[in-house]
Amino acid sequence: MEEAEQGGRQANAVEEDDAALERLGHKQELKRNFSMVSMLGLAFAILNTWTALAASISLALPSGGASSVIWGLMVAGVCNLCLAASLAEFLSAYPTAGGQYHWAAIVSWEGWSRGISYCTGWINVAGWVALSATGGLLGSTFIVNIMVLFNPDYDAAPWHQFLIYIAFALFALVINTFLTRLLPYFTKAAFFWSMAGFVIICITILACSSPDYQSGEFVYGQFNNEVGWPDGLAWLLGLLQGAFALTGFDATAHMIEEIPRPQVQGPRIMLYCIGIGMLTGFVFLSCLLFVVDDVERVISSPSGPLLQIFMDATGSKAGSTALLMFPLVCMLFTTVTLVCTSSRMSYAFARDGGMPFSSVFARVHPTLNVPLNALLWTTGWVVVFGCIFLGSTSTFNAITSASVVALGVTYAIPPSINALRGRKMLPPTRAFKLPEWLGWTCNLVGIAWTVLTTVLFVFPPELPVTPDNMNYCIVAFGVILLISGTTWLVDGRKNYKEPRLDVEGMINGKIEGIEPLQSDSAEDAAAQVEEKKTT
Repeated sequence: MEEAEQGGRQANAVEEDDAALERLGHKQELKRNFSMVSMLGLAFAILNTWTALAASISLALPSGGASSVIWGLMVAGVCNLCLAASLAEFLSAYPTAGGQYHWAAIVSWEGWSRGISYCTGWINVAGWVALSATGGLLGSTFIVNIMVLFNPDYDAAPWHQFLIYIAFALFALVINTFLTRLLPYFTKAAFFWSMAGFVIICITILACSSPDYQSGEFVYGQFNNEVGWPDGLAWLLGLLQGAFALTGFDATAHMIEEIPRPQVQGPRIMLYCIGIGMLTGFVFLSCLLFVVDDVERVISSPSGPLLQIFMDATGSKAGSTALLMFPLVCMLFTTVTLVCTSSRMSYAFARDGGMPFSSVFARVHPTLNVPLNALLWTTGWVVVFGCIFLGSTSTFNAITSASVVALGVTYAIPPSINALRGRKMLPPTRAFKLPEWLGWTCNLVGIAWTVLTTVLFVFPPELPVTPDNMNYCIVAFGVILLISGTTWLVDGRKNYKEPRLDVEGMINGKIEGIEPLQSDSAEDAAAQVEEKKTT
């Protein structure tokens, strides 16, 4: 009897979630298979902060040294936490896979909402595609590093790594296509594997290095500038490592239609994953820097910075390789979850007519229950990024910068518009609501952080600038805007359907820039509005 009642309550909750999504203008097509823990696992698998920090430590060590590595993460963490809290308010009010472009449409001015929403959607789609490429790129780099460690004379040709990179992309495609029902268990395994790796690596390298540690002054205060920029600017450029390790937290929003009670659980997951990332990242980086022998050797090591630090600690090739298996497998998990989330973002945007051939990419496969065409779209672009890698040694920095800049811009757009309109565009009854003073603080800090990183991360990483070390992020971002503008003129202005709310979902019956869904008659709609005002 109790089981029947519990099942009935769950069924009612699912119906309520489906009805809430329908009020946002969309039919529930994907199954709500994820629980709180499995979705937290997916969100953290994407951030995977300590692993991303380990893989990208070469970005900050030459550009600020240990102080940039440690405190850059803390600065990026606080600022991204402000952005996440700002977006969590939107997510609790409007839990839809469209995320930022949907929210931008809802809070924008009449006459502007459609264009702002469309541009936001394109930047978000591009940012997620770029971020999806980083998983395979970092994972393949780890494998090449192992090969160099055991074979110092090995000539790591770009096409060798390219083939490994493609293997990562294909693995992610297969898992997301044919094993989607097992994806919640996969993301749980990703979370526990990551936590286990974090603990084991920290304990092992500290135990093996005892008692020969670096001083606390070195770990938390050492400064290094090998990039040619002035010291202050060099330190700021080192923030890219911390920003990269904490970007992608909007994954929760793009997967929100696949968890129950999204308006409550979504904001919690978004904030939890950043909090866990900051804590584990700080501890992990501290452990790495306490056991490092020579920073210069780490930066220039042919087997990669992380593997060199493991060698400094253990003195064993086999032991170092065994430790590297943890971040390597984490990157496999990360690639799968990145491709999954990117496909959901593309699917959501196509559902509103924002993509070219939207009817194709908005289609959910009837038996696989996944947006298969959107998965193929994401994987195809990941392969294109891999081809670029064949021709440029600065691809990693460019792709990393492009993903951080693109996603950061979309994080700032909804809260910026809401702040300009006095923070009055969200329903006061939303499940997650910041106190007014804290809301303003989070909004302004997050917006300022986005402006800073957007400017900084298009800088070349070092001087003098050459074709090999040039940061092509600005070119990539310009191409995104060009594609967005062109598709708007050709297709979007005719076919793009901006996100809408029905009368019941509106604040005081109206949100500027959003037209209500049609009721049976105009009189019925007016009566519903009047009833809403009265209650």
